[in-house]
Amino acid sequence: MTVADWLAALERRAELRAKAGLTRTLRPRAADDAVVDLAGNDYLGLATHPEVTAAAARALSAYGLGATGSRLVRGSTDAHHALEDTLAEWLGADRALVFSSGYLANLGAVRALVQPRTLLVSDAHNHASLIDGCRISGAETVVTPHADVDAVAAALAAAPGRPAVVVTESVFSVDGDLAPLARLHAVARAHGALLLVDDAHALGVTGPGGAGGVAAAGLAGQPDVVVTATLSKALGGSGGVVAGPAEFVRHLVETGRTFIFDTALPPAVAAGVRAAVALARAGDELRAELADRAALAVRRLGAAGLTVSAPDAAVVSVTAPGPEAATTWAADCRDRGVAVGCFRPPSTPDSRSRLRLTISAGVPRAEFERALEVIVECAP
Repeated sequence: MTVADWLAALERRAELRAKAGLTRTLRPRAADDAVVDLAGNDYLGLATHPEVTAAAARALSAYGLGATGSRLVRGSTDAHHALEDTLAEWLGADRALVFSSGYLANLGAVRALVQPRTLLVSDAHNHASLIDGCRISGAETVVTPHADVDAVAAALAAAPGRPAVVVTESVFSVDGDLAPLARLHAVARAHGALLLVDDAHALGVTGPGGAGGVAAAGLAGQPDVVVTATLSKALGGSGGVVAGPAEFVRHLVETGRTFIFDTALPPAVAAGVRAAVALARAGDELRAELADRAALAVRRLGAAGLTVSAPDAAVVSVTAPGPEAATTWAADCRDRGVAVGCFRPPSTPDSRSRLRLTISAGVPRAEFERALEVIVECAP
């Protein structure tokens, strides 16, 4: 194949994606963008909170722009260790380890849990990072129907004597529903399996003091539970975390390729996220406002005849007739000053297109209510 053939093949694939309504486009956002944001993940509005930005600015002045190296070389700073101690205490875990992204945290956690003959039992609606972690690990993976505890039990029972890990999100990123974590943990423990929970969309939003879905289920600090999360959603920053038994975190430090061979999270981001954690822990009023807004969105959109998920946190899913309709719907909303998420196959686990609304307490209430009206008016 010549270079021209290769480029032509890529062009043909792009044309096929366009015909299927699956074209994706990068759109730069200005700092003074006035769009009502129901697409980002800044659930508590902390990304621009003055205490958060001030903490980041102080660390930026002290440490400079980047960490200048991987964590095991020169990239571990006081800011990283302070954040890890804070996260471990908040999550009720022995130790926490910070990664440069939630994606890498999930890849590293799944791989580190795998040993010879390990069986991974993964929920059908899991995030791409968990799916890729299972694939990269090389372990046998059984994908079970969404939130089906009986199917998980059957998969574990079919592999007696083998090490196993049940892999799930807490609040699922597609429809915003909460996994039956307590029941999953009971089934996993009955079969001697571990439970890995991605708490990305629950951390800061649910649980006591915003400690997440694992804490809400009463599983914080359990020795057979490993928690991962991104720091880019309710905490308004970037990076990821893996929290669990001290022995497991030590194993990650010494063997985790996505930790060892990656440049560390910038110290300024670590310091800003730590300030955000303090605000999130004291943010019961913000969480109450999120719950109220999510309920309002379900009522108003449902009253307009739209099919809407019943969210357990701050993600609201609205069904679209198809990928092209979803794309047009989202574009029409954006043209009227409202940003919404647009999920289409193959990004959706059930081949169903939808708009995804991520509720943020940082959006003024009047603007939020106007955005709901725009979504209804632009509906196909």
